[in-house]
Amino acid sequence: MAQLTRISSSLKMGIVGMANVGKSSTFNMLSKQSVPAENFPFCTIDPNQAVVKVPDPRFEYLCQIFKPKSQIFSTLSIIDIAGLVKGASEGYGLGNEFLAHIQAVDGLYQVVRAFEKEKIVHTEGTMDPIRDLQIISEELMAKDYQFVSKRVDEFSKKIKKYEANKNVSVEARDMVEQFKVLQKCDELLKKKQWVRYQKWTELEQIQLRKIQLLTAKPSIYLINLSKEDHDAYMAKKQNKYAKPIEQWVSKNSPDSKIVYYSVENQESQQLLDQIIMAGYDLLGLIRFFTVGSDEVRSWTIKKNLKAPQAASVIHSDFEKGFVNAEVMSFDKFKKLGDNALDQYEKKFSKEGKDYIVKDGDIIHFKTKQFK
Repeated sequence: MAQLTRISSSLKMGIVGMANVGKSSTFNMLSKQSVPAENFPFCTIDPNQAVVKVPDPRFEYLCQIFKPKSQIFSTLSIIDIAGLVKGASEGYGLGNEFLAHIQAVDGLYQVVRAFEKEKIVHTEGTMDPIRDLQIISEELMAKDYQFVSKRVDEFSKKIKKYEANKNVSVEARDMVEQFKVLQKCDELLKKKQWVRYQKWTELEQIQLRKIQLLTAKPSIYLINLSKEDHDAYMAKKQNKYAKPIEQWVSKNSPDSKIVYYSVENQESQQLLDQIIMAGYDLLGLIRFFTVGSDEVRSWTIKKNLKAPQAASVIHSDFEKGFVNAEVMSFDKFKKLGDNALDQYEKKFSKEGKDYIVKDGDIIHFKTKQFK
């Protein structure tokens, strides 16, 4: 699948859904896993944003072995996005707030209610998960189409001026490349096709990462069941809404994962961990560890980064002054058992600048010092 979202180690998941489907309850459930604010002294977290701990038994094991003075785990930012109603792309409900928030995230948790309850009124009058899925999809496509059509008109006028003035600057060439991508997106959105599920060249992907369209964002579908229905589903993997939902997702969002859960079952740590990890994996993130008696730390990076780029998340100078990386997989470390502290430093392998960091690597970076 093409990489159409930002390439960064600080990515965000957004929770979206129709009103009264359990969206904010899901956010509140996940917010209970929030990292205390004092762990992030240089940023202010808005009330609608939570920074949650990414569960990892490997990290816990390393902390048990090294008993460090400081333990710093990986985190994931989650934003509660204003509720969606039909017509949000035209400004209905909190449409403008909804779309401003969703543009700021890199992946989506789409919450879909799949249980009847008379006390919980649906904005559309009835409970229909397939209709809700379709409304969200169509609203995102409609907003993208508005944005792209406007950009196509703006770029067309500017490019004509560039051509008249024989402007061949880097800025002009970049605009021409982006204009071509926008035209392609315009045609796709007219046909009500998500941008994410088309074939894009590497150069086109670079332009799409700049544009950050809503239909380029990957999604996870969180199917909110009643506690009774969820217990039954976990026992028998059956629910009357499951098959039509799975068929819709398979047809419209073929690479997306579906997680069945219940906001009424907030005590299930396994369920919370599953939702958090699904978002982390969706964004293409992995972890490597630095270890010692002073600190054990889990670092978040994008998949397929080479060692110098991975080192840069610790400090930008580490990439510039990279010499080598001493690497050991977590599995290899664990096999050392009771002798791990005595033997692990002798078991590292030295890797150069072309080494691609793997999930769970334990790494010591060797770098040149800069004055």
